[in-house]
Amino acid sequence: MEARVRRTRDPVATRGAILDAAANLLAKDGPEGVSLSAVAHLAAVNRGTAYQHFETREKLVEATIQWVSDKLFRAVFGDPETIGERRVEEVDPVALTDRLADFAMDNPDICRVWLQQVLASPDPSQDPFWREYCGSLGRFAATDLAEPGIDFEVFSVVNLAGVFFWPILARSSAGGEAERRELSRRYSREILRLSMYGAMRSRAFPKVADLLAAQGVSAGS
Repeated sequence: MEARVRRTRDPVATRGAILDAAANLLAKDGPEGVSLSAVAHLAAVNRGTAYQHFETREKLVEATIQWVSDKLFRAVFGDPETIGERRVEEVDPVALTDRLADFAMDNPDICRVWLQQVLASPDPSQDPFWREYCGSLGRFAATDLAEPGIDFEVFSVVNLAGVFFWPILARSSAGGEAERRELSRRYSREILRLSMYGAMRSRAFPKVADLLAAQGVSAGS
């Protein structure tokens, strides 16, 4: 009689498989569509194993959002363990915008769920990616590299909402990988153009210029 071969368990790999499955369900059905049973089935683990890693559905959803945040952080900024606080002058805005647009194009659904969950949380700054993204814009706004009067929190939401929703249109018309990359670049270039030059000429819209000036928002130089 042959001895049974005992499989070596890899808790890290198992946890990763569970989180990956949860992210897929979260992107497809939202938080309400995530259950430990469904995640265990998709991850090809038994339900007891899933419960060993995550005691409740709520803890699983929370861990999945953190997992997505970590992937976002690594894709856009690099390793969070070694990056430290970057000086604004050292940031390449073109490369950073391209990396964010590429990640969003490849992972549009889970990115939108992540943003909704983070913004609806009591303290978005607890999320590592949001803290770094919004914080870096805040540090930029405080330097003489930026135009005065930037509301960096609003700017962060506008940028992230745009980059995460653009793929809905882009992917519906893209014929393949090369075309998706081109549409990703199209988005990042427009964001850079808006950031650099804006969209409205103040002399053509004097009433708007006067309104903003009254609120302490000056025209770009």
